[in-house]
Amino acid sequence: MRTFLKWAGGKRQLLPRLRPFYPSTFGVYHEPFLGSGAVFFDLVARGHLDNRPAVLTDENPDLIGTWLRVRDSVGLVLAALERLARGHARDGADHYRRVRDRQFNPARRQWYDAGADLAAYRPEMAAMLIYLNRTGYNGLFRVNRAGGFNVPPGRYARPRIANAALLAEVSTTLSAPGITLSLSPFESVIDRASAGDFVYLDPPYAPLTATANFRSYTRQGFGEADQGRVQQVMLRLAARGVHVLLSNSSAPLILDLFEGRDEARAAGLQVYRVPARRAINTRADRRGTVDELLVTTKQ
Repeated sequence: MRTFLKWAGGKRQLLPRLRPFYPSTFGVYHEPFLGSGAVFFDLVARGHLDNRPAVLTDENPDLIGTWLRVRDSVGLVLAALERLARGHARDGADHYRRVRDRQFNPARRQWYDAGADLAAYRPEMAAMLIYLNRTGYNGLFRVNRAGGFNVPPGRYARPRIANAALLAEVSTTLSAPGITLSLSPFESVIDRASAGDFVYLDPPYAPLTATANFRSYTRQGFGEADQGRVQQVMLRLAARGVHVLLSNSSAPLILDLFEGRDEARAAGLQVYRVPARRAINTRADRRGTVDELLVTTKQ
């Protein structure tokens, strides 16, 4: 069981570092920055979500629309993906640009103009997002200020685009009783999580440098004030007796929020530095191992 999407800051490489901080028992699992759902799928694969509810949310409408279509219309999504894969095999980057500029962005614009109803996010749109995600630069989802998807094509010799077995398994997993998907701001987890629940927070990482700043997953972006809001959510959940695990960069802002503030220390939050490989940089020679922060209520 693994993710069907790539995602900036995706946690597949970090899972061995995260697992020691999973609570041994918990009630409902909440993941309010869903992305590719690496931790959710890891919990599923390890049996930690057997007969347990999970609430999966994100603020990115395209992302949630795609997850819903994979859950509810996987056959149609796969059929469209197979057509896209054949086109990519013929024309590569040119096909990518045509799909992005002439199909996906116009379809998204029409969908947004009509009210962005998640039920109206078509299987073909979900397939295009998966295709662009699998073949675009570093698996990014990035939009410009006008809301247009603008990730350039990646350089992959043989990208795996239409994985029928994986998508079928994902669809079955998401259709299990107690698994819910919704479009929701991350702060709404405060209204849902109760004592004994498990919340994993994986916000867009605070940039370590001015150029390492991939945070345009929505038109609004994700800035310093938003990181402060994440800290406040964690403090409120911790005070309620919720098991919380957060991952973020080791940027000075994050260190200050979780190591330098009296309220964080009073809440009993534990901060750990772990090495992680960073793959997103415009220059390959600047990719490599850096420290990331894990913040947890687990003693």
